[in-house]
Amino acid sequence: MPVALKTPPAGAVTHALGDAYRRLADVCEALDVRVMEPGDETQADVTAAELVSDRGALDAFVDAEATRIHARYAVAARRDVAASRALHDYAWTLGVLMGGTWYLERRVPRIRPEDLRLDLATGAYEITPGTELACLAGDPVAALPGVLTLSQEEQLRAELRMAVADHIRPLLAAIGPVARRGARSLWGMVADDLVSGIWYLGRMLGQEDEAVRAATEVLPIGVPPYPGGADFRYLAGDDGRRHVTRTRTGCCMFYAIRPAEACVTCPRTGDAERLRRLQN
Repeated sequence: MPVALKTPPAGAVTHALGDAYRRLADVCEALDVRVMEPGDETQADVTAAELVSDRGALDAFVDAEATRIHARYAVAARRDVAASRALHDYAWTLGVLMGGTWYLERRVPRIRPEDLRLDLATGAYEITPGTELACLAGDPVAALPGVLTLSQEEQLRAELRMAVADHIRPLLAAIGPVARRGARSLWGMVADDLVSGIWYLGRMLGQEDEAVRAATEVLPIGVPPYPGGADFRYLAGDDGRRHVTRTRTGCCMFYAIRPAEACVTCPRTGDAERLRRLQN
């Protein structure tokens, strides 16, 4: 007598990706994302696809970030700064979702722009798990429809770089003029947020050293369109420990909001200040 599968093959990829995204949301306190189930009512205002196709949606995206900056820091941010900060948050979220799934499970999801949505008032994201991913041979989902099976780890890392780039390239073209930034700066930010997303996940799991190695393998050097590699380095502290750091390629522009509090990985933050913060 045939036994029915609990998850039919047609939905197995979606199920697997949903599980991965939920695990990431549970582990990563800074990742504000809701994984959508069939029948869930959306709370979001715009999809990532609409940010590219609708100038009104893009303007609302930037306006909402400017409103949040003012509420948090009592600063009226320039429009280019608000655009850069909004893009940074989007790219970091994407980096954690895609890079994090790769780090946890050695699976690379293909996230369609229409499957990622944003609540403009809160800055929270919603994601609908898709039906396509890449994985290594031997993965339990390797033979399922919608799965690209690869034989080598480097091929999977290349797929991760390409999947992130394919998703975000249209948004960079749309928001670049508003952010007043060129291609190198924009792609530098995406590279930074992919690397930092994996690094952050590793810290949340108590696996910082492993995550640093993994992020370095994803971007050992600049690999087009990404202009720079992970470029981690270590600082020796007074506490006898070595503290890991890196310098961003594409500035996230927080210094323009709080000039005295540039990010710890900002090119403007010297090593002495980095150590002070890291040790404290």
